[in-house]
Amino acid sequence: MRELKAMRGAVRRRGWAVATVAAVLCAGAAVVVPAQAWAESDAVKELAAPPPIQLPLKPSPEFAKFPRYAGMLGSRQIVLKLGPKSDDPAGVHGEYQYTDNGAVILIAGDRDGDTLEVEESNDGTHITGNWVGKFAADGSVAGDRMNVDDSDPQPFDLKPLAAGQAVPPPGAPASAANKAAAQSSAGAATAPAPVSAAAAAAGGHAVGGVSNLQTGE
Repeated sequence: MRELKAMRGAVRRRGWAVATVAAVLCAGAAVVVPAQAWAESDAVKELAAPPPIQLPLKPSPEFAKFPRYAGMLGSRQIVLKLGPKSDDPAGVHGEYQYTDNGAVILIAGDRDGDTLEVEESNDGTHITGNWVGKFAADGSVAGDRMNVDDSDPQPFDLKPLAAGQAVPPPGAPASAANKAAAQSSAGAATAPAPVSAAAAAAGGHAVGGVSNLQTGE
């Protein structure tokens, strides 16, 4: 009887030991599996995340074909590239660049009719200011640029640039280059043709700019 009881006690102790080891192994597996899952999740997030923004900001090819506006922001000249967002009909985004030092600032927000409300960022992450302005019938836009807390308002007045048009000097109207080119073309079109040497020697002059028709002396 004593031997039987001893054997039963040994079996029970071995059973508890096996159960304890199994529980420890299961707990370890439960710890390892979530850790692996977390590691895989972090790796996927890292691969899916956009590349870090390189500073200082450079002009983006994404905005290269957007309409351009040139003019003054406070006492400095800028060129603004502003266009619609592809995923938001009312949204606009783009960038502006100072012509004196080339610094680029990102800009994004909304246009509601002729009202423009956008925010800017000099690093692509933190908001550094906001704009409120109005578009005029000629396509120009004017208003104020303020700090994040609406302090230190700086007026801006920007005129649209034609495709391929050079940026005018600071303070000059954006349309000045177009007007000068138009006047030059008009002058060239209406200028009379030069009198040929033969016609001058014959003592006559060209009629209506046609050199083969001459009046007599």
